[in-house]
Amino acid sequence: MSITRQVAQYGSARLARRLSRSIPVLGAVIAVFALRAAIRRKGFARGVADTALDATPVVGAAKNIYEMARGDIIPDRAPRPRRT
Repeated sequence: MSITRQVAQYGSARLARRLSRSIPVLGAVIAVFALRAAIRRKGFARGVADTALDATPVVGAAKNIYEMARGDIIPDRAPRPRRT
């Protein structure tokens, strides 16, 4: 094995390790950006609770898998009747 190939393998392994450590942080950042939409759909308390669950690394992944199969854990609020 040539030295350039060894250096490339070392570099790619190090980059993969660094990216795997940053995935939970990226998930939390995405959840914070989705906070506004969740609050509009679910109300303040339910929206914050939904986003907090999504931002937690393992719990958020399990919640999202469950919601893909069964639907929302925390339901949306009832729409307000329109005034005419």
